[in-house]
Amino acid sequence: MLTGIIGKKVGMTQLFSADGTVTPGTVIKAGPCVVVQAKAAASDGYEAVQIGLVEARPARVGKPIEGHFKKAGVPPTRVRREVKVVKGDAAPTAGETVLVTGVFNNGDRVDVIGTSRGKGFQGVMKRHNFAGGAATHGSMFHRAPGSIGASSYPSRVVKGMRAAGRRHGGHARVRWRTAAMRQRLAIRSASASSPMASVWT
Repeated sequence: MLTGIIGKKVGMTQLFSADGTVTPGTVIKAGPCVVVQAKAAASDGYEAVQIGLVEARPARVGKPIEGHFKKAGVPPTRVRREVKVVKGDAAPTAGETVLVTGVFNNGDRVDVIGTSRGKGFQGVMKRHNFAGGAATHGSMFHRAPGSIGASSYPSRVVKGMRAAGRRHGGHARVRWRTAAMRQRLAIRSASASSPMASVWT
């Protein structure tokens, strides 16, 4: 049995409990995935399984990667991830199909990892919550960062100085409980990434 699976975020919904409590939730179309490669401690130094997300049409890949999939006897996939095998369980072999029902049960606690939506290049007020300057009374200092260091000593900008730059767009992790099964995984939380983006658990 594996410890994770790849999926696509479908969108947000509402989850209703037996007493009528409403919780926001994320719906993830988890799997089906295929085992592309099984790594063993004897040959690779660690035990893991490389899985690929099966999509409507096979991915277009170069000759070296195409041979990697042909060796496993599976169609090329665009998204691949390595997941660990549960201790004591036998690792699946290359070519096997992985379904969400074989990985998670209702109520399991899972980590959902995805790429957060990028906000582009942002200034210091949006990126670091700087207060900015006065808006009126002839002030000419509004949204600029202000002073960034001393002059003669140390004659450089110290490391870690908060400045304008790109905001978000990196990997983000959400840890919550699963709420429903049937090929789709419902997470009792919001998860990073845009709809139909790849996420993995």
